[in-house]
Amino acid sequence: MDQSLAQDTNILQAFAKRSSSGALQLPVRFAPVYLGSDIMRYLVKARVKPGQHLALLRAIREGSLGQGSIAGDEYIYDMEQARLAEDGSAHWVETCFCATPLAEERPYWEKYFELLSVKDAHSRRDCRDLNGTEPWACSNCDCTKKLEERLQRHGSDFLESLQKQKCPS
Repeated sequence: MDQSLAQDTNILQAFAKRSSSGALQLPVRFAPVYLGSDIMRYLVKARVKPGQHLALLRAIREGSLGQGSIAGDEYIYDMEQARLAEDGSAHWVETCFCATPLAEERPYWEKYFELLSVKDAHSRRDCRDLNGTEPWACSNCDCTKKLEERLQRHGSDFLESLQKQKCPS
């Protein structure tokens, strides 16, 4: 984690409250300190690391996946939406508020996953937040709705597959 992100994280953790799952919940009035204008959605492709399937499933069930992260319950949501491709890789769309893609989330994901690719989920040129037509648009944006619908039609439910232990190692 770079130094400025670490400083922002430490400041915000001092003001954040923990949800029942242990995730940090950021008071809305502090959001602009961290979020800036670097909001983007990414298509993540990852493979569960060998021997981490049960640990990942346990973290999801216990609600501890991403515990301590400002991103809070987003990790669980991402796993609920993730799809398992025929090649054994998981795919999901993630909203990230960091200047560097997944700067906050990467250490939490890399505990369980090998991140194969992290790509813009749609054109930055068309991003309403980045082009200035709608500040903070990514929080409630539907710009990746078509991509997310297409993902749901391919592969199988990642979490269901993980629960059935059908994920390849």
